Amino acid sequence: MAKNIMFQGTGSSVGKSILTAGLCRVLVQDGYKTAPFKSQNMALNSFVTKDGKEMGRAQVVQAEAAGIEPTVDMNPILLKPTSDVGSQVIINGEVHGNVKAFDYYKKKPELKKCVLDAYNNLDEKFDLIVIEGAGSPAEINLRDNDIVNMGMAEMVDAPVLLIGDIDRGGVFASIYGTLMLLSKEEQERVKGFVINKFRGNVDILMPGVRMLEEKINKPCLGVIPYIDLNIDDEDSVTERFRDKGKGDINIGVIKLPYISNFSDFTPLELEHGINVKYILNSDDFENIDLLIIPGSKNTIKDMRYLYDTGFDRIIYKLHRKGIPVIGICGGYQILGQTITDPDSIESNTNKINGLGLLNTNTIITATKETKQISGIINEELEMCKDIKDTNVCGYEIHMGQTTLSSDTKPFITLEDGRNDGAVNKKGNVVGTYLHGIFENDEFRKAIIKHLMEKKGLELKENDISYNDYKNREYDKLADLIRENLDIAKVKEIMGL
Repeated sequence: MAKNIMFQGTGSSVGKSILTAGLCRVLVQDGYKTAPFKSQNMALNSFVTKDGKEMGRAQVVQAEAAGIEPTVDMNPILLKPTSDVGSQVIINGEVHGNVKAFDYYKKKPELKKCVLDAYNNLDEKFDLIVIEGAGSPAEINLRDNDIVNMGMAEMVDAPVLLIGDIDRGGVFASIYGTLMLLSKEEQERVKGFVINKFRGNVDILMPGVRMLEEKINKPCLGVIPYIDLNIDDEDSVTERFRDKGKGDINIGVIKLPYISNFSDFTPLELEHGINVKYILNSDDFENIDLLIIPGSKNTIKDMRYLYDTGFDRIIYKLHRKGIPVIGICGGYQILGQTITDPDSIESNTNKINGLGLLNTNTIITATKETKQISGIINEELEMCKDIKDTNVCGYEIHMGQTTLSSDTKPFITLEDGRNDGAVNKKGNVVGTYLHGIFENDEFRKAIIKHLMEKKGLELKENDISYNDYKNREYDKLADLIRENLDIAKVKEIMGL
């Protein structure tokens, strides 16, 4: 039977996902077969496993940190918001329809078995399980039928560490207040607290830490310094959407309201001389060298957003100037002539005109394509030379079928015989359903080389592969955890 520990937080985005990944890495380095687990994840950043199941990206990152293949047992329930009050519900990697929040909460009791079955599958295979909560356990209106915070901890008898984020201010009050809103039994389950994202001299902080320890009778197990790590964030509450303004080449990614899988662009952010700029308003289009329209969980609503903001006119202007455009998944659908949703699967709007930069048409369908896949690029592109016949791989997550007109060529021939994507005649507009395409080193570097040459710049060679880079970042995170978290005490709490 696996031993376990659970990270819960005083709120969202306090660092639960990253600390879970870091502890997984530490425990694996120490010789334990370790797996991450999060019963319910709400995020538009998802991944497809080797067996074609969909799960939250955060648990994929944690599995990578643990050096294991991600499976849906690590995240049995995934909620992908489709509106302010509803989400697509994915259970054990498969779509179970769109549900409004109120209706979903009524279903929670019957989901407990699903959660426990997934956890027990991991329990049979691993020595240790590091569990991540969601939001805060102090959301007392959600405590009944909880399956992701204290309810989850009770189901598997997990000790809890409470994380507070000092970077947002009020960390002592948030930790104290969270504990005071828990029942006596839940308070006893909390074995200590961790202060995350600290900047400055820790000696100045310690008097407050000691006072808090006395008030709540819980030890501080660590103060984790703020550090820049190139590790994928869980969802859209992320600093990556702030323009960092550095780099010779500006790659613009439109921040759609329903943007999904923004981790597609992490490999670009890591390249020398590249500034990935997330476009929030019309001024952000200035000095763009490559424009990307990302994935979307609601393609029709996001297409409407481009019209309402006037972004469509700016995109046409950039296209006329010769700026290359790439669309990924929903972005690929947006580049076409029309998007039709006859069964109102994603939207009450049954049809909308796309940007028309590709001669394609998309029909939203109830069947969801989820598959890891590889293929060969069919065409030479203006935006990257000598790329034809290059092998690429990625994964599909889409509820739509796109057809090409007779004068439009597909972008990739897939290994299963299907074609993927489309290319315009000039080769400077490309669409593809393949998430993760920029993780292909040869394809990514060819695009960057062309953009550099176009501006008369010298390409700074970076021979490290994206996968090697990620592993270095996981090791850096593990070093940070070892230096600033009482690992011996954590192991003692876990019963090791």
